[in-house]
Amino acid sequence: MKKNILSTVLLAFSLLANAQTEYPVIIIETNYGTMKAVLYDDTPNHSNHFLKLVKQGYFNGTLFHRVVREFMIQGGAQDSKNAPAGAQIGGGRTDMDIMPEFRDNHFHKKGALAAPRRGDNENPQKKSDASQFYIVHGKVYSPGRLDSMEMAVNVPIKNKIIRDHYLPHKDDLAKLKATDASAFNAMLDSVLHVVDSLYEAAPGKFFLPEELKETYSTIGGARHLDGEYTVFGEVTEGLEVIDKIAALPVDSNNRPRSDAKIVRIYVESK
Repeated sequence: MKKNILSTVLLAFSLLANAQTEYPVIIIETNYGTMKAVLYDDTPNHSNHFLKLVKQGYFNGTLFHRVVREFMIQGGAQDSKNAPAGAQIGGGRTDMDIMPEFRDNHFHKKGALAAPRRGDNENPQKKSDASQFYIVHGKVYSPGRLDSMEMAVNVPIKNKIIRDHYLPHKDDLAKLKATDASAFNAMLDSVLHVVDSLYEAAPGKFFLPEELKETYSTIGGARHLDGEYTVFGEVTEGLEVIDKIAALPVDSNNRPRSDAKIVRIYVESK
């Protein structure tokens, strides 16, 4: 029990430690509760743009129009204001495209505040559609699942090196194993040393940082979005509001059947 409490405290501290201080605290008031969020200093284009829209009241009265449990809640679209029940909404705006600001230290943990975008085919630069935003709900990953993600990338790399640098010596190794154990061990050590050295230097290997593994295996997130969408802030209070909205029944377009309304977003008074 003490370990679980300590992990929770450390993760809470991590959330606040990663939340930087150049920008004011943002209040997101919804009909399901209120969240507090911070914006990151090292994503200035996204953070400045979002803050400008907040001060304009741009998001007030819009909906969380796309809600996917264990994934994210997306809102802010202007065509969602006063939208009739069942209407398909959520159109983006190309006049608010912003070049991505991917940062290794900002990932899609639960509560991450990020920018949606159009698909790669029509948007190869992965520009953000900064006329909307989403907040990660996500899911908790088991440590084994996270290890499997690493293996899915790294095992094929290792296997190719084995095919190229071990298999050509397989017959010779088999002959030596049957006739000269000492020579077999020497040759095997030499071949495996080459394989290990090439693997160590091979580009493209993928390892999740321990902090990220700890976060994804405790509070959860949406790992597959990392490096594809810009995370420019995070919810620091009111994570339970994300749970409430994510649990709402939705229609075939993932719009909640009961509106999840953004009453207003504003800057916290000091």
